[in-house]
Amino acid sequence: MSDTRPELPDHLSVDPRSPHHVAAVFEHDIGIRFNGKERHDVEEYCISEGWIKVPAGKTLDRKGRPLTIKLKGQVEAFYR
Repeated sequence: MSDTRPELPDHLSVDPRSPHHVAAVFEHDIGIRFNGKERHDVEEYCISEGWIKVPAGKTLDRKGRPLTIKLKGQVEAFYR
């Protein structure tokens, strides 16, 4: 069985309007481990800088997108 999954980028965003969005990666199931715990609510991450962005509760901005907060720590991205 050949592995045709693209390499995970250092910086990735789920927002298709972002320059850091890579659609080919989202065709596969990916996971994010932050400080040793798997997170399912990550909107954006950067491995080299060590941060993730997650929604801040149910608060929305004026365009209807969730407000995010940046958390710093050890970030690991992987395919499930």
